[in-house]
Amino acid sequence: MKYLDRSAPRDWVDNAVRLIDADAQRSADTHLLRYPLPADWPVQLYLKDESTHITGSLKHRLARSLFLYAICNGWVTEGTTVVEASSGSTAVSEAYFAKLLGLDFVAVMPASTSPQKIALIEAQGGRCHFVERPPEMYSEAKRLAAESGGHFMDQFTHAERATDWRGNNNIAESIFQQLALEQHPIPEWIVVGAGTGGTSATIGRYIRYRRHPTRLAVVDPENSAFYGGYETGDAGYETGMPSRIEGIGRPRVEPSFIGQVVDRMIVVPDAASIAATRHASTALGRRVGGSTGTNLWGAFHLVAELLAAGRSGSVVTLLCDGGDRYAGTYFDDAWVEGQRLDLTGPSAVLAEFAATGRWTG
Repeated sequence: MKYLDRSAPRDWVDNAVRLIDADAQRSADTHLLRYPLPADWPVQLYLKDESTHITGSLKHRLARSLFLYAICNGWVTEGTTVVEASSGSTAVSEAYFAKLLGLDFVAVMPASTSPQKIALIEAQGGRCHFVERPPEMYSEAKRLAAESGGHFMDQFTHAERATDWRGNNNIAESIFQQLALEQHPIPEWIVVGAGTGGTSATIGRYIRYRRHPTRLAVVDPENSAFYGGYETGDAGYETGMPSRIEGIGRPRVEPSFIGQVVDRMIVVPDAASIAATRHASTALGRRVGGSTGTNLWGAFHLVAELLAAGRSGSVVTLLCDGGDRYAGTYFDDAWVEGQRLDLTGPSAVLAEFAATGRWTG
């Protein structure tokens, strides 16, 4: 009899999964906030506040799922060096989970990455490795992982499959549970941006699985390829240009973006994203990040659409991260001016909407 047995003790794997589950158990679910629209409007707007995760952003959910996926697939085990191509919130969150498990973590990023982002990653125990050109991040991450005998996490490929979209406390299930006692518990729209595409894939699939009539809108900033790919049906569509709105928008359509579950895509100019970021920060009494501004620009448009049609209902979007990370960009007038962005027009649109419910954008 001939056989090949590659089984190995699973003590480390068992403990790693336990540590990640225990970390989730210690954390309460994120809040669903009611956005302060006029009380007499028949439409309510809600924000799923992902900034309250321990690493401060929506990407905490993704990092947890990616680590569990990699561990349970046998790709990450004791002593594995984890490598990711990211200069943003995903790297911060993955560094946190690597530290929790006693693993080395390397984030591959452009040399132009801000000192603030580098500091956040290093504060979680990660190491930053720099490349001169952003497109080199992926090949360099693969090279480093191979050289170290480690694992390239590859968020842009695995985001849509690492999360159980049917439930298991994913973000979609959480939203619907938290809406259960509201006046309109089944939202007309859920609005999200796309970075990896994992969140929109999870929510779009869950809506269909639960047979909800809710529609999914994806907002896309300037230079991003997702709208062009959605419009043309070309999964290989590229712009080759980076997004100024951190956390969303990509120069290419990423493998995790599933356009077939998206009901509408909305292009949002960067000036509109930043104006909405500032507008919402004032309304909420706290700073929010730029991707939240993009989300809200799309959500406000859809709220106004419902009002114009004489309909009632609810709309949900995401508060992806806090605005303190962007004090030197989106909240800095000199930076905005340096980017040649004029917030005057979008700010007027937002003021008109807040006063009348009409959308002129």
